[in-house]
Amino acid sequence: MPRSSNDKVPRDYVADDTWPYAALPADAPVSAHYGQALARNLQNALAVSGYSLRTLAEATGITHSTISRVLHGRVLPDLGTIARLEAVFGFQIWPGPGALPPAGSPR
Repeated sequence: MPRSSNDKVPRDYVADDTWPYAALPADAPVSAHYGQALARNLQNALAVSGYSLRTLAEATGITHSTISRVLHGRVLPDLGTIARLEAVFGFQIWPGPGALPPAGSPR
């Protein structure tokens, strides 16, 4: 589903199957960079926490399919979703400005 900015979902900017570690094209919007970094952070949080998609879903009240869609770059989560994930993990998964493409890159 396109965002209000008309950006595609983050995964749509990657041509191959190496999401979320693939290089994004120079013309990918900032939302794609943030979505990719968030997916990596969520993947790492799952690995270190021991949660599965289903146990994380139970703990957060977020469906496992929504969590999966975030992991696979098929959706950009809303603020409430990010807040519930971070509250359960006990640490930040939102990437912040570190997800921005290098200076001089088109956005």
